[in-house]
Amino acid sequence: MTDQSEHLLTIGAMARRTGLTAKALRHYDRVGLLRPAEVDPDTGYRYYRAGQVPGARLVRALRAVDLPLEQVGECLAAGGEPELVQRVLAGHRRRLQARLDRLRGAVHRTDHLIEEGIGTVMGEEAQAVAAGDERQLAVDLFNGVWRLLEQEDRSAADDDRMVHMAHASRYHWGQVGAPVNLGRGEWQCSRVYAVLGRAEPALHHARRALELCREHGIGDWDLAFAYEALARAAAVAGEPEQARAWTEQALSAAEEIAGPEDRELVLADLESIPGQPRFW
Repeated sequence: MTDQSEHLLTIGAMARRTGLTAKALRHYDRVGLLRPAEVDPDTGYRYYRAGQVPGARLVRALRAVDLPLEQVGECLAAGGEPELVQRVLAGHRRRLQARLDRLRGAVHRTDHLIEEGIGTVMGEEAQAVAAGDERQLAVDLFNGVWRLLEQEDRSAADDDRMVHMAHASRYHWGQVGAPVNLGRGEWQCSRVYAVLGRAEPALHHARRALELCREHGIGDWDLAFAYEALARAAAVAGEPEQARAWTEQALSAAEEIAGPEDRELVLADLESIPGQPRFW
């Protein structure tokens, strides 16, 4: 230990100043992310300089949103340079959104399997008529849109395909689907336009999804997601107050969702809307 020991912080003091636990500080030392200034060779006690506090607070903030340690280290090495941190967080948000879209798509594909029966995708008869089955076309196009939404590096051509496939799926559901299918088709069109930053069509299709829910008495998560689509489209349009109002409607509808996992999915989707708070 050096003569500067009186100017160093114990691990407990460092934890109190930064909001990190002592366990987390020891872990970040072991993985090389946040080394203490000194370690007592006899006791193994860790000591930190006061100048390390801002970096530790940055680590806490970035890890709170599950940013990978490698990227946290990159931000820390750059001294928390704002432009770099913003760029890293923007990329992280895209990955989180893609992950959320994958989950949302898996839920929809599961719904189709439940509603249509597993035999429609496994049986020989289903395979024989799939090419000419309009319902199957609607399902395949719907799922294809989700695969494109999940891509982090879509090209302009991919974006065009995504728009056309969403509309094509909605068209085929219009021929063979129930009102709930039409509403989900409108919701997907709205999500696609919101992802592309096109507010007017995103709002239009979100309104149609809500109208279908109200006209046919559709509730549960379909109704909550119709409100979510309106909130997201309003955020894209630069109308935060309207976005918040629709979010409140979505939260109210979410309280009526029967399944807790479906309710959590709605809440997670709402939290991915820019400017919205956490709901749990």
